[in-house]
Amino acid sequence: MRQGCISLGEVRCDGCQRVIPYPERYLVIEEKDGVEVEKDETSYYCVDCCLEKGYAHYKIEKGETILTFFLE
Repeated sequence: MRQGCISLGEVRCDGCQRVIPYPERYLVIEEKDGVEVEKDETSYYCVDCCLEKGYAHYKIEKGETILTFFLE
């Protein structure tokens, strides 16, 4: 399960270990050993780590470039 969220400044990225500042976006994902699963361990990733791992991507919608955590 994937959930895109907005940080309140109290979330730490499991990828790079930095605190995700308010109001930056982040992803909550349930995964085990780097593979997305239905229910297991919950991981939190900042936008940079999501892009690096392939959990997020940019797409053009209605003439604007947007970041999405949805699968293609």
